[in-house]
Amino acid sequence: MNPILRYASPALFHPLAGRLWPLFAAAAVVFALVGLGIAFLAAPTDAQQGEVYRILFLHVPAAWMSMFIYFVMAVYAALGFVLRTRLSTLMAQALAPTGLLYGLIALVSGAVWGKPTWGTWWVWDARLTSQVVLLCLYLGVMALRTAFEDAERGERASALLAMVGLVNLPVIYFSVVWWNTLHQGASLSVSGGVLMAPVMVAGLLAMTLACWCHAIAVSLVRVRTLIEEKEAGRTWMTRQMAGAQP
Repeated sequence: MNPILRYASPALFHPLAGRLWPLFAAAAVVFALVGLGIAFLAAPTDAQQGEVYRILFLHVPAAWMSMFIYFVMAVYAALGFVLRTRLSTLMAQALAPTGLLYGLIALVSGAVWGKPTWGTWWVWDARLTSQVVLLCLYLGVMALRTAFEDAERGERASALLAMVGLVNLPVIYFSVVWWNTLHQGASLSVSGGVLMAPVMVAGLLAMTLACWCHAIAVSLVRVRTLIEEKEAGRTWMTRQMAGAQP
């Protein structure tokens, strides 16, 4: 059997996740210390924004992660919907709360940055509004999973919403290009190049890696818990059926 497909079984993936999550958790701590050190000790003061710009070392990676996690979650949901693979469905369920967390961090940190920069905590421009829509999609995906008495129907409804919600990701990313918004454009892009000092880029990349490793570690812990809950539920059902037999 293909080694990758071998771990598509929840029973086999459970011990693998147990070995991997501490490694990613440790890596997240290391990258976070490096990123925060660069952000507060090495990165220079921004000529236009002053010291308040340093919150972007958290805000930008959190915003990136909120979109990336949604994409990965939707892919897992699609695999579970089409192929009926249990691990894919569980992974989608495990990723949703972490994506929601990063979306909230992005909005809150953006508001803290926006108050001294824009003079207001919030504006209903395209980028911010589409980010709120992303949070609503996360909440909807999580809520639909438990909205039906039939667990399978809830999972499929949740997967459908996750897949439909993918259309919001390009709206978030290109909103500053498609519309005249208060939100600043990208400082890192393929077409526009790098518009930041190298030390700032290094800090952003370190914090992004920290968030990425954290998301993986937390999701692995959560999917292990979900696998254990499923197994406990099956064991309980088996015992109940065995006890009901004459």
